[in-house]
Amino acid sequence: MKIICIGRNYAAHIEELSNEKPKDPVIFLKPDSAVLQKNTPFYIPEFSNNIHYEVEILVKIDKIGKYIEPAFAHKYYNQISLGIDFTARDLQTELKTKGLPWEKAKGFDNSALIGEWVDKSSFKDINEISFSLKKNNSLVQQGNTNLMLWKIDEIVSYVSQFFTLKIGDVIFTGTPSGVGKIDEGDLLEGFIENKKYFSLPIK
Repeated sequence: MKIICIGRNYAAHIEELSNEKPKDPVIFLKPDSAVLQKNTPFYIPEFSNNIHYEVEILVKIDKIGKYIEPAFAHKYYNQISLGIDFTARDLQTELKTKGLPWEKAKGFDNSALIGEWVDKSSFKDINEISFSLKKNNSLVQQGNTNLMLWKIDEIVSYVSQFFTLKIGDVIFTGTPSGVGKIDEGDLLEGFIENKKYFSLPIK
């Protein structure tokens, strides 16, 4: 199982972190050990004082694919979910400043929350999916897949040019604006439209 993440896929998020708009999708990976087990709280790791939440729409690959054409990308996944890409922002900033890889800031243990999976047929249009994140019952992030710089099928196609997609692989499709710091005692709740996909206590 690979966890493939897309960075800088929403213009407002690019602006809030003062990043440069990319010409192509930004790809990074998380190991399978990054998956937070079901019904488990997220424990803030000792190596960071600034862990950020980043809520994202997820897709699960259910067919082996390589060099997938965008027109056929929809045939390679059937399930949609919502998750969080946890980021050690202080560590990431330090590593980026030094020109070093930043896997430690993105791929650490339990840094990938995966919510409930549902069939994509539950949605009228995967390019019109609204989603949101609440922290302590206050709305902190909201987005819609129509705001993606690269839509889901484009992402699946692009990723397959570099990595063979295998059954069970999960793609995190990018986060909208509103990312922020978590603290011990917080509660994160993720929604697609009006349905809750996860509830996560922070320890």
